[in-house]
Amino acid sequence: MRNVPIAELEDLDRPVLAIGTDYPPGHLLPRHRHRRAQLLYGATGVMRVETADGDWTVPAHRAVLVPAGTDHQVLMDGVTTRSLYLEPRAVPWFPDRCRVVEVSPLLRELLLAAVDVAPEYDPAGRDGALIELVLHEIRSLAPLPFDLPLPRHPGLRRLCERFATAPDVHDPGARWAAELHVGERTFSRLFPAQTGLSFHAWRQRACALHAVRSLATGRTVTSVAAELGYGNPAAFTTMVKRETGSAPSAFRP
Repeated sequence: MRNVPIAELEDLDRPVLAIGTDYPPGHLLPRHRHRRAQLLYGATGVMRVETADGDWTVPAHRAVLVPAGTDHQVLMDGVTTRSLYLEPRAVPWFPDRCRVVEVSPLLRELLLAAVDVAPEYDPAGRDGALIELVLHEIRSLAPLPFDLPLPRHPGLRRLCERFATAPDVHDPGARWAAELHVGERTFSRLFPAQTGLSFHAWRQRACALHAVRSLATGRTVTSVAAELGYGNPAAFTTMVKRETGSAPSAFRP
């Protein structure tokens, strides 16, 4: 199925529904939720998923797992998706919060094939076997560190969201503490309590994920490194590899 709203099919008596959708550049899916769990795979472009808990960057050829009933919005930049909508009882092992995952070559081919499966496929036939194999592959997907935790504290969340839009690797925690009208020691306790990461680790992660999105648009390593405040591309490359497990070149189209 292609370019069909899930709302038209969600209640069909099948454990998995597969839909392929094409989105224009800069398309925003406003905050919504699904009764089913979702595997959202980007065949092209880059996606950015946001929930109350955080922000997930999904480069091309990766996927994000979205638990059933999770409020989320998705910003699409030149994206063609392959989505699987999964009955919760069929995936009791699904994570309880969003997770970006690596997609194996086998699963990629299965996703491409699954969108051509009829919605009311025969569970005992070839299509049913394909869907069962899809479920086996999803269960073994490796998670990727492409999540940016966001705090519930209103003032701190506002600063985090602003930083994620235009990050600077040298932005000091002291400035954040001053904007929140708290001491630096209080800030150093508040930040990990709210995000699970130290300020330094969170700042590095935010820079890396901004870099992934920028590189996916075709920008050069040198220009992205300079934008983030790195004095030379080598230091920037080291940071991206440490944070994502891949060199910057892996995210360029």
